[in-house]
Amino acid sequence: MKILIMNCGSSSLKYQLLDMEDGKVLAKGLAERIGINDSLLTHQVNGKEKVKIQKGMKNHKEAIQIVLEALVDKEIGVLKDMSEINAVGHRVVHGGECFTDSVLIDEDVIKKLEECIDLAPLHNPANIEGIKACQQIMPNVPMVAVFDTAFHQTMPDYAYIYPIPYEYYEKYRIRRYGFHGTSHKYVSLRAAEILNKPIESLKIITCHLGNGSSITAVKEGKSIDTSMGFTPLEGLAMGTRSGNIDPSIITFLMEKEKITAEEVINILNKKSGVYGISGISNDFRDIQAAAFEQGNKRAMLALKVFAYIAKKTIGSYVAAMGGVDVIVFTAGVGENSSEMREFILDGLEYLGFNLDKEKNKVRGKEEIISTEDSKVKVMVIPTNEEYMIAKDTEKIVKGLKK
Repeated sequence: MKILIMNCGSSSLKYQLLDMEDGKVLAKGLAERIGINDSLLTHQVNGKEKVKIQKGMKNHKEAIQIVLEALVDKEIGVLKDMSEINAVGHRVVHGGECFTDSVLIDEDVIKKLEECIDLAPLHNPANIEGIKACQQIMPNVPMVAVFDTAFHQTMPDYAYIYPIPYEYYEKYRIRRYGFHGTSHKYVSLRAAEILNKPIESLKIITCHLGNGSSITAVKEGKSIDTSMGFTPLEGLAMGTRSGNIDPSIITFLMEKEKITAEEVINILNKKSGVYGISGISNDFRDIQAAAFEQGNKRAMLALKVFAYIAKKTIGSYVAAMGGVDVIVFTAGVGENSSEMREFILDGLEYLGFNLDKEKNKVRGKEEIISTEDSKVKVMVIPTNEEYMIAKDTEKIVKGLKK
């Protein structure tokens, strides 16, 4: 079975074509500047050089058409024709409370996705547009929606309800939803596989650390708490996002700086986090270089704040689960920065692990980085959200044929 994975942003489209016989990525790419001048498709077939295609893309439908043309092209493609695509899996950011798992897309599903636009106004409209465009171009191909929020729908009510008047939950569904669910699900399942233990027997803390960061408590294979909330702004300090702050700071800044609530939220989303503290960059590589090589004090402070909040969150999830068996690091920083992993883990050895500093030098590869005699296992597992989306899509499509 060949499955096309679509991840539509407001002006971009990431895609991968996977052969589910062996899980191999046949081709992948990125369409950029959709609806803007100088639209560009970067397309790569497995084992070959990237190809850049400069072509106008007025909307997502045109972008998807160009992607499909590239996939069946005699020189740069991997398919004889479009009939080889057996299904399409769509990444959808927000499923609200409607969707606790991935789902076959029909008119009712699209209607419910449109009802969730208020919860993810930047992401869901683009996701929906991508789905509708694919349906028009490939009307007979089954399509599946895989949600960033779905994995966290197993959280108990006391973990997702905010201590504000309950009527706001009833009226507007204001609650913690959590994000990065596909990543947290993948790495927790993979951790259980690597350890050759049933996931139902494990208490796992998954740390998805990058420009956007979140940590999740996975007990018996289910998410019971996660650091992101009503929006991806809550939780850890991130690349440009503040994470948790005193809400009164918003009105304080409005009064002092004579700016609107919207402008403050923009500052908290785009000018804060490690970028706001360091004043250098939202790229952790730049901040680490400034901190360790140039002795920049604000850069070092940014790294310490990031690590401290992550460490506190891990500790709180150990308390929530009544222990921990596995701590997993994933995503850009989690997979590639040995320094940040060491910063975060320093002082948590009482949980039952010792860090193997030699193994911790690993970048972007699966590795158990705790010593062999550690009761709690610490692991690096590169995330693979596209594969997880493809597996969910395959499972649902195969279920149709029974």
